[in-house]
This record gives sequence, structure tokens and C-alpha cells, in this order.
Amino acid sequence: MPITPAEAAHRAASDLEQIAWVDDADQLLGALPRAELRERGLIGRGTFILLFNSAGELCINRRSLSKAVYPGYWDVAAGGMVAADESYAESAARELEEELGVCGVELRFHEKFFFDQPGNRLWCAVFSAVWDGPLRLQPEEVIEARFASLEQVEIEQQQLAYCPDSLAALQRYRQRLA
Repeated sequence: MPITPAEAAHRAASDLEQIAWVDDADQLLGALPRAELRERGLIGRGTFILLFNSAGELCINRRSLSKAVYPGYWDVAAGGMVAADESYAESAARELEEELGVCGVELRFHEKFFFDQPGNRLWCAVFSAVWDGPLRLQPEEVIEARFASLEQVEIEQQQLAYCPDSLAALQRYRQRLA
């Protein structure tokens, strides 16, 4: 499936966004373009929003092929990088609305953790929310989305490519509830 011109333009704009640059203790150092953070192996801030329906199913979405990190992978969370001038909570609300069209829900903060893989070094804030309304996908970021049981997600992650960072967020969320 080729990348559309809209996806390519969105990716170019995304790479230039000023992202919060932090140290290994999550202390703000400044702002850098997203692509520069990634290329230099520096640490940014990210949000993960686990969106459930009232039946307890998790919204999973497939990332567009134009994404710089994990293109085409399945994701168990909405979310993204925290802009230089916003808090984790502000970023989570913005990303949830942009990617899935969900707004006006209570976002529950769970924890922060450090995720460290080449090309993806993040201080991550994990949130959850409940939503039973329709999803409105941002086509430049999300190819498809659906709700699935946690058991189904566990089965699928053995067969399909899932984002390791959001899986880490989900695992930590589930451990805290156990």
C-alpha cells in the first residue's frame, strides 16, 4: 500500500514539530524537532492513552505506513510525542482527539516510565479512558481501529506486528491493576 501525498505531507510536518527534549530523569532540557530527537538518539516525552469501551475491550489501531517509528504496526494505545509547550495531560487529550476523534472524556493518569530502544527513547505517561461513541480516525496517522478483548490482543501480538512501546504501557497498566 503506497503512502498517500497527504500522509507524506503530514510526516514532513510531524518531523519538524518542536518536541519536549528531556534527560534520563525526565527534566526538561528544551525543545528540538521530532526528527532530530530521533536521529540523535535523544530522549523525548510521549503519551499512551489506553481507550476502553464499557465492556472492557481495548481500542487497537493500525498505524499509517508513513509513521517514522513502527509504520503499519498495530498499536494498543492512542498517543504521541509531547510538544515542547504542553503537559503530558494536555498532549494525551490532544492526541486522543486527533487520532481517534475522541474528546471530552475523563483521562485517568496511571504512571510514567522510561522506554529505551534505538530510535525510540521516551519518558512515557500512561492514561486510560472509557468511550462508547464512534471513532473518527485521522487517516494520515491511523489506517484502521477496532475494539478487542485483552485476550484477543495477547493472541494477536504473537501473529501481528505490535508497537513494543505501547505494549510496555499496557503491561505496566495491567500489572498495576493486578
